Amino acid sequence: MNPVKLPPALDQYVRLKQEYPDALLFYRMGDFYELFFEDARAASRELGITLTSRNPGAENPVPMAGVPHHAVSGYLAQLLEKGFKIAICDQIEDPKLAKGLVKRAVTRVLTPGTVSEDESLESKAHNYLCAVFWDAGANAGGLAFIDYSTGEFSGLCAKRERDLWQWLIKLSPREIIAPQALEIPGPVKETRALINAYPASPYFDRAQAVDKILAAQGVAQLSTLDLDDKPELVRAMGALLLYLVQTQKHPLSHLGQFTQVTPGDHLLIDEVTERNLELFRRLDGRKGPGTLIHVLDQTLTPMGGRLLETRLRQPWLDAGKIAYDQDAVAFFAQNDGVLLDLRRALDRVYDLERLSTRIYLNRTAPRDFAALRESLAALPGAHAALADAAGSGDKLPAALDDLLAAWDGLDDLRATLAAALVDSPPVLVSEGGLFRPGYDRELDELLELSEHGEAKLKELLEEEQRAGGLPKLKLGYNRVFGYYFELSRAAGQPPAHFVRKQTLAGVERYVTQALSTLEEKLLSASDSRKSMEYKLFCELRELVAAARARLMAMGRALGLLDYYQSLAAAARKWDWVRPAVTRDLDIVIKAGRHPVVEAQAAPGSFIPNDVTIDAAGRIAIITGPNMAGKSTALRQTAIIVILAQMGSFVPAREATIGLAGRVFTRVGASDNLAQGQSTFMVEMTETARILRQAGRDSLVILDEIGRGTSTFDGLSLAWAVVEDLAARPGGGVRTLFATHYFELTGLEGRLPGVRNLNIAVKEYKGDIVFLRRLVPGPADRSYGIEVARLAGVPRPVVARAREILAGLEKKGKQLRGETIRAITENQPLLPGLPAPRETCAQPDPPDEHPLVKKFTALDIDRLTPLEALNLLHEWKNAFGGE
Repeated sequence: MNPVKLPPALDQYVRLKQEYPDALLFYRMGDFYELFFEDARAASRELGITLTSRNPGAENPVPMAGVPHHAVSGYLAQLLEKGFKIAICDQIEDPKLAKGLVKRAVTRVLTPGTVSEDESLESKAHNYLCAVFWDAGANAGGLAFIDYSTGEFSGLCAKRERDLWQWLIKLSPREIIAPQALEIPGPVKETRALINAYPASPYFDRAQAVDKILAAQGVAQLSTLDLDDKPELVRAMGALLLYLVQTQKHPLSHLGQFTQVTPGDHLLIDEVTERNLELFRRLDGRKGPGTLIHVLDQTLTPMGGRLLETRLRQPWLDAGKIAYDQDAVAFFAQNDGVLLDLRRALDRVYDLERLSTRIYLNRTAPRDFAALRESLAALPGAHAALADAAGSGDKLPAALDDLLAAWDGLDDLRATLAAALVDSPPVLVSEGGLFRPGYDRELDELLELSEHGEAKLKELLEEEQRAGGLPKLKLGYNRVFGYYFELSRAAGQPPAHFVRKQTLAGVERYVTQALSTLEEKLLSASDSRKSMEYKLFCELRELVAAARARLMAMGRALGLLDYYQSLAAAARKWDWVRPAVTRDLDIVIKAGRHPVVEAQAAPGSFIPNDVTIDAAGRIAIITGPNMAGKSTALRQTAIIVILAQMGSFVPAREATIGLAGRVFTRVGASDNLAQGQSTFMVEMTETARILRQAGRDSLVILDEIGRGTSTFDGLSLAWAVVEDLAARPGGGVRTLFATHYFELTGLEGRLPGVRNLNIAVKEYKGDIVFLRRLVPGPADRSYGIEVARLAGVPRPVVARAREILAGLEKKGKQLRGETIRAITENQPLLPGLPAPRETCAQPDPPDEHPLVKKFTALDIDRLTPLEALNLLHEWKNAFGGE
């Protein structure tokens, strides 16, 4: 059977499509981008556009869908957001000059991780493309990442595979490149990232990677970038660069200098902790209100917003760097006028980093230049805010001094843009009207002709009428001759320079050299003006592109200023204080508050709490009823530590924070049905990670352990976890452990460094009132039934629950009070645990219950089954009524 012969255009489409099988091919045909076959069906389904047919009358019609080229950006943004790749196929020759089929080629492949257009980007979020490589033989890996929209190029090494994946998830990339043989963990697959699995060769080939890195970075050897002993990272970087070359069809010269992330320089916050503390998203996955960054973000520029995101994900672990930032934040927090002037200037600044990238890559529009002009016009105001403060006698902190010393006002570029651009540039260059009068003399002449052509013709007519004494001379136009002068025979003789063009009844038509020249200029003025404007536009683009390094430097400077003022504005808005950050392990927080809960509560209604973690009490066992505020107290402590280490002020009256290397949280989990994990399995997985990775300088937040299994299993696990954390070298790991297992409160005085706290509750006329205050000591009871009543459980159920509870308590079936202490004290501790400190000694326990004494005295190893049954019968008769 002979294959179906396709029309030339479709045949060209099919050949190009074969080169990009994983992308939707947008094929330029005149004023439309068309898609065919399965691409057309996908575009119609995802974009809601009409699916038609190229040859509707044929036996096998070809599906077709299309969008206008002038409106394509909106459609592309929708597809990219949904994770599609898009190959843009443009006409690469003028259709008017083409002989036969117009030549076409794919000029760019759009992917979620490589876009630079604002329509597909969140202004205050990075858009990372990541590549990951793990060498199981070397037990080492590398992670490289690029924000193509800004040129940021970075990476890190990892000695544990789980660390590699944790960092990858933390970066929240839009797209990932990985070797086909590498198994991708479930949490990575669950992200929104598009995952590209490619063969190790050529993508992760080391030799090719080295060549690409040296060329892209403009260096002679890897040692210049401190990469000569990091082969895994080199391979990941090489994969990124190869992918960009293949998709962008553009040199990679806009990428910035490669910088390595050193995990040891930062407080590590894994993705579980980010989620549990709701740093960027609420537990339901949504952004915005209810997250820490929403409360914290007072930035006015995209650069500042992205820096805030980075610092919140990677707080400092160096007390010197923290103090360096704190000084700048404190300066703005204490100087209202400077803060207001700076915010006023920053509010005019657009995204310098992404603007300069688009201009450099020639993916720009006239309004990008207008945004750049407006941004540069704000630089003098920002500089003056700092310079005036320094000139008034106020000593600037080192961070602001350093910014002023490196300041580049870009005055030359600002002056050029101000002289060149009209106030409101058009959307497209082809629309014209981009440049101001006086910017270019030749363009001014063309504008004069195209905009005032009729006036020029009228002037020429009046000049001929006066010079020849021909008041009856007229000006006319037709498609055959163009413009002409018309003179009746009765009007007299024409001037000598008039050339007869046509004779009609009673009139003669003439042309002159001046008229022909003016006509030619008028007819070509519109096209010439557009060509001239495009030429000037390209020259302006090249001028700005040449200044990219300067623009990026000032973008970073403004972003840092914005970061500092944002933290200062947040501190003033929410009444935060500067914490003292130390290198020891003590954490002392006076009147601490949860910033997100406080922001959503009525003014003045949040109840602050004190938290102390020191050598006398590294581990706090926190008890109290549900809804009383245990979880809030735990989370706010972790958040205050994170804020302090990113250089921010904190929500407290006073705070001293001992540096934390990692923050771990384990809070209420839910089933992970996608991976077949129950609630308890998720809980134990997170607990295992904490116990394996927590070190001496970690801060651990545990909000319930063991709820997903039987009571005694859960209690045993919780108990063993406390013992393990207490037994770590250096006095145990700093831990806040909220629990409903009251038995654990007996560990105070038995385990060194363990202290009891509880959330205070007051009973009043049969009701309970949550005081939401952390106080020393264990809770007296759980108040579970009272909480159920507050939650709306029907009255008959609550009443019946009280009857059952009374019966159980009467029969001694509930482990509480003296029995709890008896069980705790009679349970041997983990061998090797140090003896409790004298300062933790507890008052003498109350007298033991007689039944407990009898039970304790039993020699179970010598007890026969019959004797055991007789004893139970005897004890039931003796104590069953108590």
